[in-house]
Amino acid sequence: MGSVEEEALTRVRAEMIALMLELAPSEGYNLTPMRDIRLLRSNRSLTRTPVLYEPGIVIVCQGRKRGFLGDTVYHYDAQHYLVVSLPLPFSMETDASETEPLLAIYLRLDMGLAAEMLMQIGERSGFVPKEPRGMATTKLDVALGDSVLRLLRAMRNPLEITILGEALVREIYFRVFIGEQGGSMRAALNRQGNFGRISKALRKIHSSYAEPLSIEDLASEARMSVPSFHAHFRTTTNTSPLQYLKSTRLHQARLLMARQGMTAAAASAQVGYESPSQFSREFKRLFGGTPSQEILRMKRMFAMPDADTGAVYVSSH
Repeated sequence: MGSVEEEALTRVRAEMIALMLELAPSEGYNLTPMRDIRLLRSNRSLTRTPVLYEPGIVIVCQGRKRGFLGDTVYHYDAQHYLVVSLPLPFSMETDASETEPLLAIYLRLDMGLAAEMLMQIGERSGFVPKEPRGMATTKLDVALGDSVLRLLRAMRNPLEITILGEALVREIYFRVFIGEQGGSMRAALNRQGNFGRISKALRKIHSSYAEPLSIEDLASEARMSVPSFHAHFRTTTNTSPLQYLKSTRLHQARLLMARQGMTAAAASAQVGYESPSQFSREFKRLFGGTPSQEILRMKRMFAMPDADTGAVYVSSH
């Protein structure tokens, strides 16, 4: 990267940080006028903890995050953004402090908009298809940084974000889809081949996790034999179908307890567990503490949502 571009990025980052400090005054997730966009502020570091990311784009303006998926470490910070093309459970840690809080923007992928843009890009470009990837980090360039900056500026004006918000989000999608990892992301979101078949099984898990789901059911959903399904599922998600299903249920139960004040027994039943004791064992194995200990930790780390207004959204991001 040349010195001129680096100087331009430095100016963009400085204004992004100033706007984020204004737009995200509360620790935790701050809602925005746009349903699929939240602003994160964290005044303290987070030790390695299990998370479940939905498909989306994470742009860190200040601070650092590290994601651990199998043997791969994903660094996303002020120089690199993260794109997730399918729901993935992994572990994550962050660097932040009172004097230099973590400031990040989370854009949940609108799959309809993404599909429309992918079709338009495919029709008009000569991009060579690449191997699909469920998650990737990419160096932030001036073009994307400027797009994000204009989105943050617009959020200061209710009329501006109402009229221009969707167009600014489309621009960010475009910059991501034509970026360095754009080919892999486009291949993943197009959901073709074995990756697409596994994606279909993942959608089944996330829409029906509270129901009895067998590996045979999921393999049938993916139109694969059970052995082939196991192999391709692990390649795509770095975990087994059974562990993925357990992780999804446990993350959903944690959100029910954190956001709606459910008891562990009620949450475990809501997500499909028949045995509260089994739920407690598996919850502690995943999160490292009992349900009550984990919810207390979340309350200390993030502002918790108001049950009526949903003033702050607590998620796994």
